[in-house]
Amino acid sequence: MNATSVEPRSLSAREYVLALHEPNDNVAVLLRNRNRGQTLQRIAPAETIASPDFQRWLCDQNRAGSDVFIAMNPLKDGASSRTKDNLKEIRHVYIDLDTDARAALADIRESLDVPTPNFVLDTSPGKHQVVWKIEAVDTEQAESLLHSLANRFGGDAAATDATRVLRMPEFMNRKYRNEPEFIVSVRQESSRVYSIRDFAVQEGSPETPRTVGDTHSSARTIPRGHKSQSEADWAYAKRALARGDNPEQVIRRIADYRAEDKHDPDYYARRTVVKAQLQLATEKSPPEPVQAALSNCTETTERFP
Repeated sequence: MNATSVEPRSLSAREYVLALHEPNDNVAVLLRNRNRGQTLQRIAPAETIASPDFQRWLCDQNRAGSDVFIAMNPLKDGASSRTKDNLKEIRHVYIDLDTDARAALADIRESLDVPTPNFVLDTSPGKHQVVWKIEAVDTEQAESLLHSLANRFGGDAAATDATRVLRMPEFMNRKYRNEPEFIVSVRQESSRVYSIRDFAVQEGSPETPRTVGDTHSSARTIPRGHKSQSEADWAYAKRALARGDNPEQVIRRIADYRAEDKHDPDYYARRTVVKAQLQLATEKSPPEPVQAALSNCTETTERFP
């Protein structure tokens, strides 16, 4: 069962490792020293990587000039290399934001096409890595989604393989030798575990009749300029609220319509309606039903900063 969203909080390196992985998971840690042209990889249980001794060793390597990275997905027992065949399962999808990263991160946080990120890392001034926890996907599905995320939000196209390593917090970014030292940090913004359906961009609206068998189970990319499923739902919510429909009824219509498309349709529908309410509130004074709903949705709006 999925956990609920949490108040955003900073995590230490040890907390981050154990938030990503189960204690007994075999996880790869990568050290890259660009000055020496050396790369070193260690595979160990997550609880070992999180231990004080291992963290001290990583600190020593970092001070000596190595960047520190951790794999996003665990490896099979006995694995000696970080290959797709050695992946135990897919636990995370992610995006590496280097170009216009602040705007891209804001887009992710405002978008209805993706859920609230689980982790946001500040990797250098104005650059970020964003991570979502996911379940019940295979490697092919995960990499298709990774490509879609990079295409949609302008992420690094090279960071779209399931064996990817991302930066570990509390260590210096050693990539930019001519810039001031920067300590990588991470914020946890949700503890939910998502389904691939939470990332689907499909067309349609609760105003469009659904026929039997009209379901989709995987994410797909649509051309720019087309209205995505989430955009259609948001536009519908705005129209319904503007004409005075009860917000709870609008939530129920969207949830019912997306029951077969979304892993958590009630969560998705409430998020859609709350965002529509907030948009209407900025455009003009909201009607009484909207104002009442806003006052009753404090807990929900806090989930989506």
